[in-house]
Amino acid sequence: MELLRSNLSRVRIPEPTNRIYKHECCVSFETPRAEGGLFVDMTTFLAFGKDYVNWNYEKTGNPVYLHIKQTRKVVPEDRPSKKPTLLAIGVEGGFDNNEPQYEETHNIVILPDYVTFPFPSVELPEKVRLAVDAIIMAEGAERKEQLAAWTADKKQVSAYAMNLPQIDNGVIVPPSGWKCAKCDKKDNLWLNLTDGMILCGRKNFDGTGGNNHAIEHYKETSYPLAVKLGTITADLEAADVFSYPEDDSVVDPLLAQHLAFFGIDFSALQKTEMTTAEKELDQNTNFDWNRIQESGQDSELIHGPGYTGLANLGNSCYMAATMQVVFSTRSFNSRYYTNQSLKMAFEMAPADPTVDLNMQLTKLAHGMLSGKYSVPAPEKDDGESAAISTTNKQEGIPPRMFKAVIAASHPEFSSMRQQDALEFFLHFLDQVERVNGGSSVLDPSRSFKFGIEERILCPSGKVGFNKRLDYILSLNIPLHEATNKEELEAFHKLKAEKISEGKDVDEIVRPRVPLAACLANYSAPEEIQDYYSTALKAKTTALKTAGLTSFPDYLVLHMRKFVLEEGWVPKKLDVYIDVPDIIDISYMRSKGLQPGEELLPDGVPEAEVESNNPVANEDIVAQLVSMGFNHLHCQKAAINTSNAGVEEAMNWLLAHMDDPDIDVPVSQGAHGNEVDQSKVDTLLSFGFQEEIARKALKASGGDIEKATDWIFNNPDASVSSDMDTSTSSSKPTPDDTELPDGRGRYGLFGIVSHMGTSTHCGHYVAHVLKDGRWVIFNDNKVAASINPPKDMGYLYFFERLDS
Repeated sequence: MELLRSNLSRVRIPEPTNRIYKHECCVSFETPRAEGGLFVDMTTFLAFGKDYVNWNYEKTGNPVYLHIKQTRKVVPEDRPSKKPTLLAIGVEGGFDNNEPQYEETHNIVILPDYVTFPFPSVELPEKVRLAVDAIIMAEGAERKEQLAAWTADKKQVSAYAMNLPQIDNGVIVPPSGWKCAKCDKKDNLWLNLTDGMILCGRKNFDGTGGNNHAIEHYKETSYPLAVKLGTITADLEAADVFSYPEDDSVVDPLLAQHLAFFGIDFSALQKTEMTTAEKELDQNTNFDWNRIQESGQDSELIHGPGYTGLANLGNSCYMAATMQVVFSTRSFNSRYYTNQSLKMAFEMAPADPTVDLNMQLTKLAHGMLSGKYSVPAPEKDDGESAAISTTNKQEGIPPRMFKAVIAASHPEFSSMRQQDALEFFLHFLDQVERVNGGSSVLDPSRSFKFGIEERILCPSGKVGFNKRLDYILSLNIPLHEATNKEELEAFHKLKAEKISEGKDVDEIVRPRVPLAACLANYSAPEEIQDYYSTALKAKTTALKTAGLTSFPDYLVLHMRKFVLEEGWVPKKLDVYIDVPDIIDISYMRSKGLQPGEELLPDGVPEAEVESNNPVANEDIVAQLVSMGFNHLHCQKAAINTSNAGVEEAMNWLLAHMDDPDIDVPVSQGAHGNEVDQSKVDTLLSFGFQEEIARKALKASGGDIEKATDWIFNNPDASVSSDMDTSTSSSKPTPDDTELPDGRGRYGLFGIVSHMGTSTHCGHYVAHVLKDGRWVIFNDNKVAASINPPKDMGYLYFFERLDS
């Protein structure tokens, strides 16, 4: 007991705000039910399995631990089972409390000699008793995070929804082709429900995401509600509506009415959902699910290294399917398993390893690949003991800590809702690249990265090039290239007859499109209308072709099965893709500038020069003019306040009535093409390039503060992604030359399939080619695949074949 008293300074009584881990080891998937139980550090409240607690002692010197051990409790057969509680995680109706019950024992253990004191005991110091009681009574951090994510999805009705003002400004929102009104962002776009402005979302802490234009618009206008484009479906409750003043996702009971104001007709959408085509899709849904999950087939369950399932945390199948394929690659396998031990990752981790992505990726890799947890799940007998059934599927490991880290600060992946596997895959690779610092040695995400070069052929005969890096090749599906056109024609004829008779079609015939046709469609020349040619100094029609500058170790093909039809009707293409085991895309390699070709001259399109000149909002100008102010003065007031509003413009006007240049026309004033050199010099002193400084000052009307914001919000301004402002340089980007490269011959090794009418609902399953046979990974189920659905994939993973 003296040993314990001598270490009382290392014992903390947890506060309500402390995160207490007591359900799972932070470096492995050991739990209190494991043979060695779990050890909770009574200084940091981190939990460690028996094989890992000594690492923590060596690293921190913390000697006092609470040992928790759970053993299965024998429950009388006549005892009624518990009913599910209100909150449900992975179980319809509530927590599944009808699980085996466990008896928990506690001891105080002091390292390094594992001196043990039983708990409870009146002989223990009061501080220890209070600390242990607090740990036992506290909700574990693992479950707290799960509860928080689950309850966060319960949205409240916005206080601004019922009386939301909407401005009749003639805005009609198209069903596709969106772009931020203030930058070139084409994703993460939000439609303001008051004025119909389409603007990009918030910028994430790591620089990804949008450019904050949607929230800046709210600060300028106070228009409260916006809906995220791409989340609008017939299920209005699933739409992502955000309230800026309430700073939360909300429910808008009048969303259909608010969207209809901008031409999005939900009455037509509901009607379309009841069409025969949709009924056919519903009739065939069971077939899809059974086919992809290989239900009803006598599959051999597999256990062992590399065959560990992932427990579903509640709509987490998108993550499970993606990670099973990712950790089947040599790059991720070697980085986080073969070449990095758990101890190595733990020693490099910060004080709290639960928030370290490198540690949690290593933990996940060792959990999935070691085979330690790939064992049949215990199956309870009718008697008092539990038996292990060799025919039962495994429990799988719960990737809770990994999900918490990879989804940190991401509003969608941190929720319990279903997500798009493609979006998660790209987010995951971005995070891996960030934590590895882009190192060509350490970063395994580079094995997926490749360069894309777009070649622009101008009618003048001169060419220009745009280059970018990507992780996936996203392919349109050319339905007109279907190989079973005769069957389709016969089916459509039969369907018309059945409809006229008021009958349903028994069997659906779907188009079968070769993957080769999808790849050829990507490489095919495409006309670009209104392309500004720096050679002709005019807008014209150019021809664009795309190719790859490098062939990655692993090529991911994304099939664009989800489209939006007219009237905002979301549709999943009902199509099969014939995918061979081996493909050769050598013909898709870009060739760069060829002998005899001439580059388009450098230059700025006139349209861009004009667009950089601020334009006054005519509504603001008209209201000021109606108050008796000079029209020119009103234009200047609107421009100098960035069209923020009538009140702001009026305040500027009253403060600048006596300016000497107040009557100078706007086109000749400081807002023309001339930029004040002193302001350029000021921006140069901040470390910006002169070309960017001038462009920013032109775009912001000469205001240094706004110009600075413009530069930070347009990090790619020096090499614009806009087609008209493409540089004509054919030199590769710095990272392009360091990427993996080789032959264009690839072998199929992984498929992520999706079932459901939207990427944000339904279910994801992975099929992976391992040890010469296809294996299905369906959450915690791992089995030999009898008939892998190669023609129904959403994401296809190929490995480069250099031999």
